[in-house]
This record gives sequence, structure tokens and C-alpha cells, in this order.
Amino acid sequence: MSLLNQLFNRGVFGTKCKTCLNLAISRMKLLQNKRDVQLKHMRKEIAQFLQAGQEAIARIRVEHVIREQDIWAAYEILELFCEFVLARVPIIESQRECPPELREAISSIIFASPRCSEVPDLLQIKNLFTAKYGKEFVSAASELRPDSGVNRTIIEKLSVGAPSGEARLRVLKEIAQEYNLNWDSSNTEAEFSKTHEDLLGGSKHVSGGAAPSQAPAKQGSFSSSPSNGAHSIVPADIKQEPKYLHAPRALRETHASYTNEIQPSINDDKAAAVGDTKRETRPQSSEILERARAAIASAERASAAARSAAELVKSL
Repeated sequence: MSLLNQLFNRGVFGTKCKTCLNLAISRMKLLQNKRDVQLKHMRKEIAQFLQAGQEAIARIRVEHVIREQDIWAAYEILELFCEFVLARVPIIESQRECPPELREAISSIIFASPRCSEVPDLLQIKNLFTAKYGKEFVSAASELRPDSGVNRTIIEKLSVGAPSGEARLRVLKEIAQEYNLNWDSSNTEAEFSKTHEDLLGGSKHVSGGAAPSQAPAKQGSFSSSPSNGAHSIVPADIKQEPKYLHAPRALRETHASYTNEIQPSINDDKAAAVGDTKRETRPQSSEILERARAAIASAERASAAARSAAELVKSL
């Protein structure tokens, strides 16, 4: 019964492996053709930027071009490995361990499967080899252990590190030569030759002596103030309590006596002003009374004249 299971499983593995390998090969060919068109368009845009003098944009765009070229090269190698494994599927089925001549191809496919998301068939191939050779074999290839046997070019092309300045400059020169541009690369070479400290505006080394030591930011700066020929050093960060200046005793007594002398004079002036006000209000009130009396007298005379006129009218 176990022999039948082995034969059945062997046939299932071979069928699935061939199907996934064929799908991966065809998919990678389509992706390579698509990338060819994209790379031509991107290289043409970079040539236009170089011709217009916009080298800063070209230096940024060239990184994407290098990345796409690396993926294209990785797909080309993986396609060859898949074709190589596809031709030897019967040998893989017949042996329990991985054949030494297929170790590099199978390990490279396992390593590239999670890094090539555009080719999901590689993940299925990885799962098939996990079931065939065990998790330890797959972990060795995924973690790049010394005995993994992963292809060195595949590791370099699928790395996530930024390209070096030399690689970017080389591709820019290739693009300029491809489109027959008279491009002066001196500015770009100077930009790529800058170190990390130069790009960040780092520390500048002082020649001819040691650099002066700087106190930590937490320590307070000291200020000196002359006093009777001696200099007293006081930390500037220490909060000093305000010192109020007190007047001498003799000056305070003089001020008190002067205040006492001024106070009675002020009171006298106020009393005189009140008296003058009262004297001014008295004539004003008497004048008002006299005017009221004159008005009453004139009213009485007017009423008497009215009465006499009325009596005269009655007599007529």
C-alpha cells in the first residue's frame, strides 16, 4: 500500500511541478517583453533630461532604470533555471535527496520566489520542494546559508540596496552615448564622489591644532563680572534671586520729613479752596433771590392791570 502511495505522490509531484514551471517560464517571458518597452521609454526620458540640463532629475530616474534592468536580468536567469529543472523532473521524482547538479537551480528558485511577486508560480514551486525535501532545505536557501548553493548573480540582482554611484554614472554615460548626446559628466561625477558627511553638511576638520572642546549642552555657560578688580564667575543658567536696592537711612528720614511737611500745606490749600467756593456760592444765591422777588412784583403788577381793565370793560 505504501508503494502505491509513493507512486501516486510521485506522479502528482511531477505533474504539478511541470505545470508550475511552464506557467512561470511563460509569465517571465511576458514580463521581460513588457519591461523592454518600459526601459526604452525610461532611457529616452533620461536622455531628454540630460539634454535639457536637468541632471538632478536624471540622477534620480537612473536608479529606477537600474532596478528594472536588474529584475529583467534576474528573470532571464530564473527562466533558464526553470527550463533546466523542467527537463529533469523525472530525475527529481526518482531521488529522495536533491541532486547536486540541480541544487543551484532549485535553491535559486526558492530564494527568488518571495522576491518576485509578479510571478506567483514560483511560490507554488517552492511549496512543492518544501514538501519534497523538507523545511530545512528551504530555510537554508531562503536564509542564504553557506551550503545553500544560491546563484550569486541572483542574489545581487534581487537585492534591495541602492545602486552605487559608479553604476549610476556608467548607465548615464551609456544613455548619453546611445542617443548621441554631448553631455559633460563632470558635475555628476563630483556629486557621486561626495561622501556621506559632505552630503549632510557634516563636521569640518580644523587643521593646525586640536579642535576646541565644547561643553555639553546641559552644562551652563559662565559669565564673569568685574567687581573691585576681581572677577567672579557665576553660572548663567543658575537662577539668581532679585536683589532689591535699599535707600540709605538718612535719605529715608529726609524723605519722611519732607512728606510730613508737604501734607499740612496740601490740607490748607484744600480748606482755602473750599472756603472760596462757599463765598462764591453765597453771592450767587442772593442774586437769585432778588431776581425771584422782582419777577413776583412784576407778576403782581400785571395782574392788577388786568383787573382794572376788566372793571373798565364792565362799566362800559
